[in-house]
Amino acid sequence: MKAIGIIGVSEGNGHPFSFGSIINGYSAAGLAAAGWPGIFDYVRRRHPSEIGIDGWTITHAWTQEPEVTVRLCTACKIPNAADDYREFLNKVDAVIIARDDFENHFQIAQPFLEAGLPVFVDKPLSLEISQLRFFKQYLEKGQLMSCSGMRYARELDEPRDSLAAYGRIKLIRGTIVLSWEHYGVHMLEAILPLLSSRPISVRMLPAEHSSAAIRLDDGALIQIDALGDSARTFHIDIFGTQRIGTFDIFDNFTMFRRMLWQFTESIRVGLPAIPPNQTLEIMRVLIAGRISRFEEREVFLSELEL
Repeated sequence: MKAIGIIGVSEGNGHPFSFGSIINGYSAAGLAAAGWPGIFDYVRRRHPSEIGIDGWTITHAWTQEPEVTVRLCTACKIPNAADDYREFLNKVDAVIIARDDFENHFQIAQPFLEAGLPVFVDKPLSLEISQLRFFKQYLEKGQLMSCSGMRYARELDEPRDSLAAYGRIKLIRGTIVLSWEHYGVHMLEAILPLLSSRPISVRMLPAEHSSAAIRLDDGALIQIDALGDSARTFHIDIFGTQRIGTFDIFDNFTMFRRMLWQFTESIRVGLPAIPPNQTLEIMRVLIAGRISRFEEREVFLSELEL
């Protein structure tokens, strides 16, 4: 059995509890008391056969709040609550950084990557070009994986398998909650892997919320609206010349389980789970949107070469 160390949490993000429950199983009483009722609700509805990733267990956990670490360990049957995440070195075979505060990803991931450990980093990886240049070598070696679980959303299996049936894609719209920086990545991870065309530019549109128009090299358009404080929505519309599809994404458990399985499988085979240029491209789209908002212009990805 190989050991994983898990690191969390960040505000509003219960991924350590989701990921921990999927990999290790969970204490019903512990998870119910952990403060994440939505996670407890969707995990407890799954069949026991869906719990666990063969050959892997989480043995160590750290969060920046000791009482949260204790709750995480209790909920997800993790035996060791660390005082410092660097204690994981020489004690685990892989690390999951299950927090979406991208400003801290580089600092936390660096010692593990340099020590040769496989690392999964929650989305978004980084919005700093200099940090992406550092991460690039590890993405290419298959030592680093970073994405949103939306890349593996069950609800998108149909267009993922048969996008050609839609004809020529003219427009894809994605609508989400919260901010472009933290949640735009969900829609980018869901949409861009469906397509053979690639993004060339981003322009933020004048709106009360963050609204990004992303031009593709075949003339199609992706529009992503991050609504800020809003009722929950993870919604995608695909408009093709032959078919139109509408998708609402709800099944967090399945997307997370697929993602975690893919991470462990990439370690087994020693190859990147995701083409490295895709991860870096998505980060560049996020950065381009950020620049466009501040400079009020269309920003081309060619301006952000790595």
